[in-house]
Amino acid sequence: MMRSLVIFLCVQLIVQAGAALEAPQNLTLITLNTNYTLSWNWHQSPAESQDVTFTTQYIGTYKLKNYKKIPNWSTVCEETSHRSCDFTRLNLHYQAQYTLRVRANANGLHSDWVETEFCPEKQAVLGPPTVHLAPAGNDLDVFILDPLTSTNTSMKEHIPKLYYNILYWDKSADTKTKTLNNSVNQVTLPNLKSWTWYCVKVQSCYETKSSTFTSPLCTQTKGKTPWWIIFLSFLGSLVVLLSLYSCFLCCKTIKATFYPSNQLPTHLKKYLCHIPGSDIPHLLTLDPESELVSDNVTVCAKPTILEFSNSPLETLLFGPPSGLESDSSRYSCEDSSSSGDSGVYSTGGGLVCLERKDTSLHLTSFQVFQSL
Repeated sequence: MMRSLVIFLCVQLIVQAGAALEAPQNLTLITLNTNYTLSWNWHQSPAESQDVTFTTQYIGTYKLKNYKKIPNWSTVCEETSHRSCDFTRLNLHYQAQYTLRVRANANGLHSDWVETEFCPEKQAVLGPPTVHLAPAGNDLDVFILDPLTSTNTSMKEHIPKLYYNILYWDKSADTKTKTLNNSVNQVTLPNLKSWTWYCVKVQSCYETKSSTFTSPLCTQTKGKTPWWIIFLSFLGSLVVLLSLYSCFLCCKTIKATFYPSNQLPTHLKKYLCHIPGSDIPHLLTLDPESELVSDNVTVCAKPTILEFSNSPLETLLFGPPSGLESDSSRYSCEDSSSSGDSGVYSTGGGLVCLERKDTSLHLTSFQVFQSL
């Protein structure tokens, strides 16, 4: 009876051992600065059709060396179906040593724990910096931004001795690459040629580990401006100014032609414009069937004003000169004492020269000669 019981217990142990889950394999840490992710592989056998989950934990390595206390592991990812676990949010101390472990779970069964040690300072990958270039005359300024942590702070908070390895070379010539190590964030590359293209790449370094290089950045140095560049710049500016002035004159001429400031009178627009209401005139053409109708206009010469050097009395007695006989307007002088309807009026016994009206010409002025 006792023998049968022992055989039964041995069979149960063998069955339970055969039903145990396979443990995860190939634990790998994917790191960059202070970003840490633990990943692993797990191969399911054809007989295992159940869903499998994984649990990951960590603890400070120094706590495992204290055999007087039971280690208190901290769970990071519990019963997750993913085959990776992110440790970034834990803000692990950069110089500390940790032990990480993971196991598989399925239907109340658990695989063995698989452990790995991790020290961020030694094992975490250091990222490259961010680089900007700016010419400074014949030299070249290199501006370097520190690699950032998971909280967007400088990695120099964790690595105070962080420095940068700078490589630069002449792009236009097959020259040897020059190296410059510096821990500051702004570096001036000296002894460069003016108006020459240079390329730069930088990597972060700390003791025995270093980051990858940044992608090469190229820029051209400056210097004194050559005379031919100044001449071409002046010539180009002159051409642009002349072109603008010519366009201004052309626009002004077109505007004055088609949109004059002195508008045509309203009663002329209907004859001079193609479309009623338009301000654009057109040339008048001679219509052979039309007749020009006009009134006869007589142009009269300006009347001649005669001046007599003789005495007015002689003129009245002997008459006007012979050259004035044919004039259309005649004057007569009579004694103011004479009577009748002669058109002569007397004022104080003097002589008055009155205008005789003619049917062909009307004079509006007369002269009065006062006798002595």
